[in-house]
Amino acid sequence: MQTSQKHQTPAAIHGFYLQPIEEIEPYDFSHFKILENNAFGDAGSDGTSASFQACKEPFFTLESSTASTGFVVYDSPSAASSSTSRSSQSYLSDPHHSPDNAYNSPVSGSSIVENDNVLRHKLRELETSLLGPESDIDSCNCCFMNGVHKAPSVSGWDWNQLVEMIPRLDLKQVLIACAQAVCDGDMPTAAGLMHVLEKMVSVSGGPMQRLGAYMLEGLRARLESSGSKIYKALKCEEPTSSELLSYMTIIFQICPYWRFAYKSANTVIQEAVANEPRIHFIDFQIAQGSQWMALIQELAHRPGGAPSIRMTGVDDTQSNHARGGGLHIVGQRLKKLAESCNVQFEFHDAAMSGCEVQLEDLMVRPGEAVVVNFPYVLHHVPDESVTTWNHRDRLLRLVKSLSPKVVTLMEQESNTNTSPFFQRFLETLDYYHAFFESIDVARPRDDKQRINAEQHCVARDIVNMIACEGAERVERHELLGKWRSRLMMAGFTPYPLTSSATSGIQDLLKEYNKNYRLEERDGALYLWWKNRAMATSSAWR
Repeated sequence: MQTSQKHQTPAAIHGFYLQPIEEIEPYDFSHFKILENNAFGDAGSDGTSASFQACKEPFFTLESSTASTGFVVYDSPSAASSSTSRSSQSYLSDPHHSPDNAYNSPVSGSSIVENDNVLRHKLRELETSLLGPESDIDSCNCCFMNGVHKAPSVSGWDWNQLVEMIPRLDLKQVLIACAQAVCDGDMPTAAGLMHVLEKMVSVSGGPMQRLGAYMLEGLRARLESSGSKIYKALKCEEPTSSELLSYMTIIFQICPYWRFAYKSANTVIQEAVANEPRIHFIDFQIAQGSQWMALIQELAHRPGGAPSIRMTGVDDTQSNHARGGGLHIVGQRLKKLAESCNVQFEFHDAAMSGCEVQLEDLMVRPGEAVVVNFPYVLHHVPDESVTTWNHRDRLLRLVKSLSPKVVTLMEQESNTNTSPFFQRFLETLDYYHAFFESIDVARPRDDKQRINAEQHCVARDIVNMIACEGAERVERHELLGKWRSRLMMAGFTPYPLTSSATSGIQDLLKEYNKNYRLEERDGALYLWWKNRAMATSSAWR
């Protein structure tokens, strides 16, 4: 990935960007594969060694099985010597397996050697380390915030015995222990825990099981330094654009994060330009243009007559696939809508990433009221921790020089930008566990369309945050407090929100699960899922 002034942002296929233009009948698809082959063998029976197979092209498999099984399966060519014995005990063919099995793992017919006092003592210690209470959702996050988190110690254990304990192990704690082993460079422990995790995760399981499948893939990719390969392979070049739109529609429908962003921004924008005869909208991630359809219709019927509208759409050229073509498609769609509403409309496309934008690309004209929109996109623009050019702050200063009427900013409320690997892993685990929970309440556990949507629209972000560093890590979220500091250093001041913005979102959330809630704090809107802030919306001038 290029690391020059024109830093390349990712394809616009990620969790908080995809937006459908209309309801599309979902498609039915079979297996989803990222890459193939597992470079890790089984850990040795004494838990102190592991076999590795060198590959010219290290690949890993993240595969959803057929509807009848719904498991994630990892297999290792380096473990061929033990494949016969393993296959005879395959959990896929285990007659004891059922959907009620919490981690889609076998119910072992063998018992731990009860009369072996040493082994029993070891297992009790191991249970103390790895069996965390299921209700303790924030246990690791609390320790992380205090900077004293320590993962369970599992070095030296018999991995076969550990596999037998899977039904009683806490998946979250095993993931954390594996991440700590990766962080410490403890390859035998990491490989052994990955062997255990293979049998605990499932793309058709509960929220933590599904998240675990993608986080495990990220950990594998990190060890093999193949994170960028997987990230690029997940550009969603497959499925087709129409299929991808169906997945986008599913995510858009079952959780309110995008509607929260668009509705809150549009309410502020409409109030800011209420008396402006000429408006120039600059959208730094226009995607399908869906956000502007409702606003154009609203402006067409405002008292005093409709304004003339000019729009500049900025969008990375790699996102053309999701649209089925270039930005001209968005322009044609919006122009057709504007004509039907008797609104004078002009569209200018800027097919480039946000960090490439210069003043001349925006074609600002005198006498226009400028409105700038950053919908879940500014975290992709590299900052001072990535490049000395610091495009993130440069872009904010450029926007400020336009003297905009209002700037709207919507971002995930997460802290992964400058965090070191292990803390970033914990933050990703906590944030996306809440995200997967919020999706889980809207669709059946084994819904193939939801599975496909998560794999094609969310997994890529998770792998990137865990596996990549430097310029190759483009998922770099910051908390609103940090965005506020950046904006104010660039010369912005908060734009006051009115009660209409809050009431509009409150009405929107009535359509979703009761665990979503809205909080207005320090002039910004926070969207919560249970006890986790997920997204923020703020306005500036």
